[in-house]
Amino acid sequence: MKRYFKLLVLGIGLMGMFSCGGEDGPIVDSGNNPDGNPVEPPGGFTPDQAYEEDRKLLNLVQKESFSYMWDYGHPVSGLAYERYPGEGVVTIGGSGFGIASIVVACERGWITRQEAVARMLKITDFLKNKSERTKLHGAFPHWMNGETGKTVQFSEGDDGADIVETAFLFEGLLIARQYFAGTGDEEIIRNNITTMWEEMEWDWFTQGQNVLYWHWSPNTGFNKNMQITGFNECMMTYILAVSSPTHPVSRAVYDAWTSTSGYMQRVHNGYTIEAAVDYCGPLFFTHYSFIGLDPRKIADEFVTKGYFIRNTTHTLINRAYCLETAPKTNKYSEKSWGLTASYATDGYTASSPKNDVGTIAPTAALSSMPYTPHYSMQVLWNLYSNKDKYWGKYGPFDAYCDSRNWVSTDKYLAIDQLPIVCMIENYRSGLLWNLFMKDADLKNGLSVAGLHYPEYKTGFPLMMTTKEYVNGTYKAIAHDLRRHPDTGLYTVPFYCQSAGEVTFKVTDSGNRLIKEIQVSATQGENTLAFEQFVSTTEEVYTLTMVYSGGEAKLKIRMN
Repeated sequence: MKRYFKLLVLGIGLMGMFSCGGEDGPIVDSGNNPDGNPVEPPGGFTPDQAYEEDRKLLNLVQKESFSYMWDYGHPVSGLAYERYPGEGVVTIGGSGFGIASIVVACERGWITRQEAVARMLKITDFLKNKSERTKLHGAFPHWMNGETGKTVQFSEGDDGADIVETAFLFEGLLIARQYFAGTGDEEIIRNNITTMWEEMEWDWFTQGQNVLYWHWSPNTGFNKNMQITGFNECMMTYILAVSSPTHPVSRAVYDAWTSTSGYMQRVHNGYTIEAAVDYCGPLFFTHYSFIGLDPRKIADEFVTKGYFIRNTTHTLINRAYCLETAPKTNKYSEKSWGLTASYATDGYTASSPKNDVGTIAPTAALSSMPYTPHYSMQVLWNLYSNKDKYWGKYGPFDAYCDSRNWVSTDKYLAIDQLPIVCMIENYRSGLLWNLFMKDADLKNGLSVAGLHYPEYKTGFPLMMTTKEYVNGTYKAIAHDLRRHPDTGLYTVPFYCQSAGEVTFKVTDSGNRLIKEIQVSATQGENTLAFEQFVSTTEEVYTLTMVYSGGEAKLKIRMN
């Protein structure tokens, strides 16, 4: 029989997508299965090379979005301007994302390591020696003058420390501390980062209470009185606060994060989501804290299925709202979805299903690439296919509103453009997740917070089936697979509670067996990876995992 289907069980590090147990190296199907009598796909199918076009496009959007940090960065501080066009004001949180993007660019060879080190020396020296952090209990403001280091007022009463922005900055800095592990100038970079990290007084921002407060001003103190509770973009703030080696907060303080109605189970568009505000909020909730924090590796009593499933569900709800619930006049579609904070026709707004102003921000879908790669690629290809309208020198423009024929032409925001670089890289290689999760202080903080590795049952725990509204009810359809752009393989993570032989069967909609393969799986997470063996169609196949004691099924479409 002609060999159409090659299956591998791969070890840790496969494209960074999933943490897999066992040894590296493939177990390859021989292609012989006389007992299963599988059916060959009709028409003499030959695999295509469309995934290579995905890779080229991802390279392009990452590199051009990175140029916002590299080519447009402040000439004195090296930090990221708040917006383009800008006038000297740099953003602290956006600069944290920009620092992470420098690591990506260095690893991918867009800049040399020498260039990256020089830029990081400039950045860390400026932050350490020219900012007003020592007057702000080690924290940084939301905005800063990129030449003098002086605090720039963000809003009324917000003229001092902003510990959420500070957390996003340290997220990038701790990633860099792991990455630049050499001697000489790289050691200076690490020492600069460590000094700032250890001098950040997270405990000051509790006011002696069991909660973190967002702002403190040397002029008005804690007068803004804004407590930080979840679920929103601020998870990184609490994670770093409990991880501090010098000024940590207690578990009792961390518990404030999960204590309110914003951290409860909800149901929207047929999906049940753990830990969410009403209709989940903007998609940046699933991006900013998870540039470094690996959602695949954390769960708790509130998010029992793990934060990867939680964030994927949030993304699918946001997409489903755009396709099913939003006003049709908004002109959303499978190629144009994603609500998050961005420019809009009437100024900046945090778009979400509860605040829908008809505006799509490309970063919403593109930075969700780890969660919904096929659906995110549909958006990316639409943007590129209409490049003259939606695309500029730093990648896709910040936002557009098709119902009003409006595009934020030549306008960008650091907090939108730079996460595109970082989150796409986490999809492709897991680089930033892997670096950040190695930090010893972070590991201790996760333990204090009660975050632990998810407890999975045998089957496909990280694969979500998309639901569609059919005849008055939501029906589970399939998980839309897309070949990984760097390998051309479909990948399906699976979990085994014990090691042993596992049989995978692929059947078509008529229940005809297409392929049957036995593999030796390790205890824990494994990744099934296979070549394209059918033409790209809308047909739903069933992938059945047969193991000692039972079986698990997953509906898939192979795009």
